[in-house]
Amino acid sequence: MDKLVLTLVIIGAINWGCIGFFGLDLVGLLFGGQGSVISRIIYAVVGLAGLWALTFYGKLKPSGDSQ
Repeated sequence: MDKLVLTLVIIGAINWGCIGFFGLDLVGLLFGGQGSVISRIIYAVVGLAGLWALTFYGKLKPSGDSQ
């Protein structure tokens, strides 16, 4: 599950990068605009993946841990 979540977060980050650098929303472009049902589902799933990714902080080892 974590790999799927990480993949979705990366997709979201790439999409936001394209919006920021080029003004291009790839998800909207590929799936019929920002308001289309499929685009909104993708945005929602990526958003949920971002929330799930917050749990990754609990899995990090302390920076002073040598192992």
